Amino acid sequence: MKRKEFIKASTGVLAMSALGTLKAFSDQLSKQAQKTPLFFIGHGSPMNGIENNQFSQQWATLANDFPEPTAIIVISAHWLTRGTFVTAMEKPRTIHDFGGFPQALFDVQYPAKGSLAVAEETKKLITKTEVHLDHEWGLDHGTWTIIRHIYPKANIPVLQLSIDYHQSPQYHYELAQELAVLRRKGVLIIGSGNMVHNLRMVDFRRIDGAYGYDWTIEMNEKFKKNIAENNHKPLINYESMGEAAKLAIPTPDHYYPLLYILGMQEKNEEVSFFNDVPVGGSLTMTSVKIA
Repeated sequence: MKRKEFIKASTGVLAMSALGTLKAFSDQLSKQAQKTPLFFIGHGSPMNGIENNQFSQQWATLANDFPEPTAIIVISAHWLTRGTFVTAMEKPRTIHDFGGFPQALFDVQYPAKGSLAVAEETKKLITKTEVHLDHEWGLDHGTWTIIRHIYPKANIPVLQLSIDYHQSPQYHYELAQELAVLRRKGVLIIGSGNMVHNLRMVDFRRIDGAYGYDWTIEMNEKFKKNIAENNHKPLINYESMGEAAKLAIPTPDHYYPLLYILGMQEKNEEVSFFNDVPVGGSLTMTSVKIA
């Protein structure tokens, strides 16, 4: 066989193999699975990724109550884009998108695989906008600091869905509704941010204890009340919730992941809260499980 013919034949075999793998995974996704829960997780400091504390200990228990998922999609506060993207690479890199922390944090690698099949399925499901397949981003600290505690073996494919930062809260809530079907295909979907997040007003002298300003506690309780009552409209229109809301959400990057999780909630699902703790005065670690 001539060299050109060999290369052409080899390329064809590799392409067919890749298509076969993709189809097999797509077939697996198409099978009915037990509906996965939804999580909004307050991720807080990147140090939670390596510390054994009350937050990471709680994360380590989250996978105990449901079957191992087919894949995980995380909507992280730290991937803000123009347009909507989903990671589609085979091996997403571990992104250390922070500074000023110990070397031990930068040394962490979370070697989970990606999944082109899940990325393609996500792209197909979302009709509200065009979803672009991304091969550059990876897993930022809004993702890996949490997931490494939940699934320390890194044996489940992990993807990220970006947040189009030029769109409205209502837009994100509605886009999330198109993803809900993935829950019945075994895909675990997590929003990662912080319900109250005002870094400019953090009291770093009290960052290690449970401490919140009056407005922090006020807004956190209002958010929880509306979530518990499935009253999503004021949560979407959070800017109309008064001065305390403006302090709690000076920018919506850490808040939008919550709207994605609420957008996928189905009727009669139960809501529970965990890690319901304020830190540094102006942050809350309050997290939500919907199942």
